Amino acid sequence: MPRRPLDESDIRSRPNRRGTRPRTKTRPEHADAEVALVTGVDRGRYTVLVDADGPHERVAIAMKARELGRERVVPGDRVDLVGDTSGADGALSRIVRIGERTTVLRRTADDTDPVERVIVANADQLVIVTALADPEPRTRMIDRCVAAAYDARMDALLALTKADLADPAELRAMYEPIGVRVVVTSRDADDPEDIHGLAELHEALAGRTSVLVGHSGVGKSTLVNALVPDAYRAVGIVNDVTGRGRHTSTSAVALRVPGAGTHTWVIDTPGVRSFGLAHVDPDHLLGAFADLAEVAQECPRGCTHTDDAPDCALDEWRADAPDETTRAARSARVDSFRRLLASRTGALDGGSGG
Repeated sequence: MPRRPLDESDIRSRPNRRGTRPRTKTRPEHADAEVALVTGVDRGRYTVLVDADGPHERVAIAMKARELGRERVVPGDRVDLVGDTSGADGALSRIVRIGERTTVLRRTADDTDPVERVIVANADQLVIVTALADPEPRTRMIDRCVAAAYDARMDALLALTKADLADPAELRAMYEPIGVRVVVTSRDADDPEDIHGLAELHEALAGRTSVLVGHSGVGKSTLVNALVPDAYRAVGIVNDVTGRGRHTSTSAVALRVPGAGTHTWVIDTPGVRSFGLAHVDPDHLLGAFADLAEVAQECPRGCTHTDDAPDCALDEWRADAPDETTRAARSARVDSFRRLLASRTGALDGGSGG
């Protein structure tokens, strides 16, 4: 059957729905923007503190402007706002700029995941909350958090909870010599709501922005509620069968610690079961183990510090321990470092948990 010749009725044109104005990359300067601190994130809405620490401090709700694209806004960010920043009911402003970040704490789902997850920005120290019992402490998780803190140029603080159930001496001996400050808290036997050791924790947090990270059930939310009584962070329990806690905090939130000055903040984060380090350069991992880094200076040039590395000084240091207790402690440190190194270099299918 011969084809019919085309005519003008066969040509369909679509109307230009975008208008006729030429597109431009020029963005408004927003010279009248106000500076705010992001304190919480919830499903595309951001709780911000406008004029933080200033005479007109107020809480407002904001959304992210389209020009920011996929750039993530997290608690601790200093941002520029436009729109209705009054904080009145129904008021909504826009975040148009994210200020320069001094530190960024990241993690990945595991050691092979290429996607980095920014947790918080502009924090001074990472507080690794670890229970001494119920659930048992996981030193691999602690080591991972220390490595992430140092990679982010943050200090690391180890907060040991539930000292009424177990002795903190072993973990103190493991981490204090490498420059990790350790604080210990315990619950009063007669009044579980009474937390001993809070004074030392207050002192360690004073004047700083600290982000709290830990497995579920370690007592992180309990500490936050003790530090910030009106925080009302949900407190969970530990499963008797699995030994794991239930996730109670569902989003990160920045809270000002009362009675510690206007510049003392804690950022509570949801409980984590893993802390991947795919974003950390393997060559930087040794920096998280200051005791091993000093020993490794005696290694031959080009030493990989792995299990099969010839003449690695770490093996000699472990073998030269003066007693069995010291040898066990040194072995735990070397093994923990090598597991991290192997999981980052692909030598094993290493997990990111504790």
